[in-house]
Amino acid sequence: ELDASFLGRGIGVGGGALSGKAVFTLDEIRQMRDKEPETSLILIRSATVPDDIIEISSADGLLTAKGGQTSHAAIVAFRLDKACVVGCEQLLVLEQKGTAIIQGKKINSGDWISIDGRNGAVFLGKHPVKIEQESSLI
Repeated sequence: ELDASFLGRGIGVGGGALSGKAVFTLDEIRQMRDKEPETSLILIRSATVPDDIIEISSADGLLTAKGGQTSHAAIVAFRLDKACVVGCEQLLVLEQKGTAIIQGKKINSGDWISIDGRNGAVFLGKHPVKIEQESSLI
């Protein structure tokens, strides 16, 4: 099931693995937190800038299309101990529409996705996370 839901790979920069609902804006984060406070949220962005600190700190994980191990997203997510995958080149983010496309699969706000901050893997759907010293999807 995990292999069938594999979408792509970026650079894992820490925080272990996380399954959560996709969000694109601070308003979406706030709405999801009001409705489902226990649900993990993964912020999806093309890239991040310093002004995104509120969104990054409010979400549980981060997935970006651009960036590397020393990018803004990677450093901030690492310092905040967030699950994070950066530089997922297959990812096309349409932030204003609240959607992303990866390998022909559309991800809308509220859809379940999973990321592995150790190996950079991105999966469609909700998957159980194996708890170890550091969490991993595999």
